[in-house]
Amino acid sequence: MARIYLSPPSTTESDRDSLLEAFDSNWIAPIGPALAGFEADFVALTGCEAAVGVTSGTAGLHLSLIAAGIGVGDRVAVSTLTFAATVNAIVYVGAEPILIDSDVSSWNMCPHLLREACMWAAADGRPIKAVVPVDLYGQCCDYDAIVSVCEEFGVLIIEDAAEALGARWASKPAGSFGRMGVFSFNGNKIITTSGGGMVVGNSEDIARIRHLATQAREPETYYQHIEVGYNYRLSNLLAALGRSQLQTLPDRIASRTRVNELYRKGFADIPEIGFSPKSSLSEPNYWLSCITLDCSLEVSPHDVCWDLAGHDIEARPLWKPMHRQPVFASQKAFLNGVSDELFAVGLCLPSGSGLTESDQDFVIQSVRKALNRT
Repeated sequence: MARIYLSPPSTTESDRDSLLEAFDSNWIAPIGPALAGFEADFVALTGCEAAVGVTSGTAGLHLSLIAAGIGVGDRVAVSTLTFAATVNAIVYVGAEPILIDSDVSSWNMCPHLLREACMWAAADGRPIKAVVPVDLYGQCCDYDAIVSVCEEFGVLIIEDAAEALGARWASKPAGSFGRMGVFSFNGNKIITTSGGGMVVGNSEDIARIRHLATQAREPETYYQHIEVGYNYRLSNLLAALGRSQLQTLPDRIASRTRVNELYRKGFADIPEIGFSPKSSLSEPNYWLSCITLDCSLEVSPHDVCWDLAGHDIEARPLWKPMHRQPVFASQKAFLNGVSDELFAVGLCLPSGSGLTESDQDFVIQSVRKALNRT
């Protein structure tokens, strides 16, 4: 049996044809009609005014912070339960990350702790200027509550929707809740361009990001630069692959939803196994199916990962919180213990759009064996 990966790329003959069509058109340069079309697709998908393709979700976060005027000494609230790239981008611009713990009802940023952080920062004389909530594992944050807090304190939102393409909150699409929203097309995401990302937002901000992403070159016949820019533009070839993949997004979400449902069915008789919660207002894309293991099982997620690896199955604990990472351990954090608990008991299982039922059954049986519940 071939190795079962956590979330491998899922490609089709149509994807290959789209890539070759762009290649044969000789639009090998960084920009071209496929990139312009891909950006237009995201405008239609999110309802935002404009979109710009970039080399990664990280690059998108970096440029979004710059476009929003975030810089040295500014305070930015950010989810502590996330991948390091979210916080790295804040540090890139010289800002100070303020780490916010999770809400037990969603695993995403806790609005109550966000409000507490905003009150503390205001009293300290250096208010929080921006918040970067993360739509974790394909589920949007509680934006009703987060937007309310941000409006109360005059804080702008840059939404890290890297994991949540196609998800919705209260029928509104991921990426559309802040001043800017950022997506990732890394190889393990629900659609991929091998590497790449997209920023959506208002026309003025997106024009600024597009300028910065192309080395901040001024519109002269010669090369003129009045500020530092970046080589962050998504290529036309990769955009052609992304456009093709995006056409099958509903099918991919449906496939991953079925994967989640089969895991729930496969573990239904083990009450010590829990699943990531879902609000009635949430429509996740189920990028990854995540479970929790009750401590009474006396088996940790790390133990199960090693056991599954022995069966050629890739699994992973939930994100290690940023306040537990040595590089960010000294940052101010507002904690309630939820993310620490999730890291201790949480496990991500194979969730690819192309995961077959037979392979998933093998995963389920392997997990049960690791828990002595065969």
